[in-house]
Amino acid sequence: MIKHNERWGSAQTPTLPGMPVAKRLDSFGETIFTTITALAVEHDAINLGQGFPNFDGPDFVKDAAAEAMTRGENQYPRSFGIGPLVEAIADRFAGDTGLPVDPYAHVTVTSGCTEALASAFLGLIEPGDEVVLIEPTYDAYRPDVALAGGVPRFVTLRPPAFHLEADELRAAFSDRTRAIVVNTPHNPTGRVFAREELESVAALCREYDVIAITDEVYERMVFDGDHISLATLDGMWERTVSLSSLGKSFSLTGWKVGWAVAPEHLTAGVRAAHQFLTFTTASPLQHGAAAALRAPDSYYDALAAAYRSRRDLLAAGLSDIGFEVFTPAGTYFMLADHTPFGFSDDVAFVRHLIETTGVAAIPPSAFYHRPAHGASLVRFAFCKDEATLAAAVDRLSNLRG
Repeated sequence: MIKHNERWGSAQTPTLPGMPVAKRLDSFGETIFTTITALAVEHDAINLGQGFPNFDGPDFVKDAAAEAMTRGENQYPRSFGIGPLVEAIADRFAGDTGLPVDPYAHVTVTSGCTEALASAFLGLIEPGDEVVLIEPTYDAYRPDVALAGGVPRFVTLRPPAFHLEADELRAAFSDRTRAIVVNTPHNPTGRVFAREELESVAALCREYDVIAITDEVYERMVFDGDHISLATLDGMWERTVSLSSLGKSFSLTGWKVGWAVAPEHLTAGVRAAHQFLTFTTASPLQHGAAAALRAPDSYYDALAAAYRSRRDLLAAGLSDIGFEVFTPAGTYFMLADHTPFGFSDDVAFVRHLIETTGVAAIPPSAFYHRPAHGASLVRFAFCKDEATLAAAVDRLSNLRG
């Protein structure tokens, strides 16, 4: 496997002689988000790469965290989450899914969904277990499998529809399969998996006695179709770890507050790892998160409407410039085909965007185990205010020449 940072020509982190990076992680190099954000800063580019908003979260959430800090909520909280937050998570999850959730037995608060993922892998996967990944994948999934000593098996979504093909999915399962990771709404394709696709996953999980780890951090950003939690399907609650977080829905990505919802036998594995990774998450931020999750449904309706407007603005602009745009049904990411502009691959194209056009994007080849599968694509994030998106489209219009 070629490290993405070797493809970019960036330097490796120096190590002392005889002290290399552990083999299970050495092949991954630096995360693509770190690489692109650094280049965006260096070239003063508009950053449509890493998925963080350029606007702040709501005041009522920040005020709740500040008040908690002022009144002395600054020591170690309960390892698995403060009472007000686990209760808010349980109420929200139960309201969305209809599943009964015990906040103290089924909910674990983590330091972002990234830590929830690591805890799930380390606590539930044995060395040699096979894990099915649907690619393009969020970049933490493959390293997490490696950390747990697992073996990845890949199912590839292909443009333009990025549909999860039942035959390819079945081919990835075997008697050695321990888990599958399902990310819906899906980053980076924007696919919101339909009930038919999720039923195919559920049927295989039941047939092969497989755990499902679901990454649902974009569940509130759905523009077309409906978000369906895999845990709600027949026989799936008892074999699903449902993960989500605060950062995306409340524009507070720096807070790193996430959670896992699962039955007790799976929660035990998540907590076994979590207690030795971060042990707990910042107490004042948990109080802020508890206030956030008590927001009325109107908050989420307004959130989806605002992101739909941003999506449509960027999609129209990219189409006018000459991209083939794959309009997302969810998330705040958009894939497009850059091949009309004559570049050899996504890395060359993104380098040109940053250095010459002044716009940063992500080369999706970093999300595939075979980079060639993403070479024709580019990912833009539209979690920016509309003025910034309009300015980015204006700069990208130079590609016409």
